[in-house]
Amino acid sequence: MIEEIKNIVESFGVNFYDTQSISENNHKIFRVFITSKDGITLEQCAEISRVLSPILDLRPPMAGNYFLEVSSPGIERKLKTLEHFQGSIGELVRISLFSTEKTDGEIIKVEDKKITIKESDGEEFIVDYDDISTAKTYYNWSKNIK
Repeated sequence: MIEEIKNIVESFGVNFYDTQSISENNHKIFRVFITSKDGITLEQCAEISRVLSPILDLRPPMAGNYFLEVSSPGIERKLKTLEHFQGSIGELVRISLFSTEKTDGEIIKVEDKKITIKESDGEEFIVDYDDISTAKTYYNWSKNIK
């Protein structure tokens, strides 16, 4: 099913990022996240939702009634795949390793399964993708407050 969703999303000229099944306020929600170098518009989300909805009605992604949401994953988003890291080069990231070590900084390179982070002190930290427990991009909001 995910491959079919990915193909539909990409037929609109945007990238498939991820899906999420959650329950909020007693409502089940199936989210499809999409990205584009040029950003995502509300019209693109609505158009993709209109195409996905009847397909998911025939093959529901979760049991029972649910709401379908199509949106951007946002400026602060989870990084789960090597492709997510590759697409986030130049962005700030917080990484937790299985060893409980943590680091944050700018992703400057992704090569094979090695991710290079430039930390705030200017040092480079290389982490193996398989050692990452969680990772999330973040935006330095205080840097842009005038």
